[in-house]
Amino acid sequence: MEEKHPIWGYFVDIIETIVVAAAIFVVVYLFLLQPHQVRGASMEPNLHDGQYILTDKITYRFRDPKRGEIIVFKAPVDENFDYIKRIIGLPGETVQIKEGKIVIKNSENPGGISLDESYPSTQNNNPGSLLENGKELKIDEGNFFVLGDNRNQSFDSREWGLLPRKNIIGKAWFRYWPAAKISFVRAIDATKK
Repeated sequence: MEEKHPIWGYFVDIIETIVVAAAIFVVVYLFLLQPHQVRGASMEPNLHDGQYILTDKITYRFRDPKRGEIIVFKAPVDENFDYIKRIIGLPGETVQIKEGKIVIKNSENPGGISLDESYPSTQNNNPGSLLENGKELKIDEGNFFVLGDNRNQSFDSREWGLLPRKNIIGKAWFRYWPAAKISFVRAIDATKK
């Protein structure tokens, strides 16, 4: 009678556990949540350099991104890098920076409405090389206008233009590091009073 080696069964159990855990990780990473590290000061004071967030990759499969949400996306200037910015302008709208204020024109507000950016930001809305003071920029379908909250330190739509929908990875959902700053990432639509 052949004797079974208990060590072999133990080894097979470990391999099975590792394979199942890896499969679960791959599914979560590819389809549900992805960790990202904040790099730079463009989202201060809301997100700081070195913090870690979880990006929700499933929400935008069921609905369109909304104004005020903080998103993670492949940088249009170099898709090897991921950027984190706040959605300011939506498809079909017109954006204008006029005397330091961001003005949004859409079907609800054809005359334009100035954003009331009560969320913490530097509020210094200097025009960029693409969007000069007083110039209007029409947002084509399938594109978004995004800005960092720290406008003085942000390389964003004012410089490189509109963000294609296809570049969006997901919505910044949860800050998990450092432990003292654990919190959900807030979305604020600055056109709502």
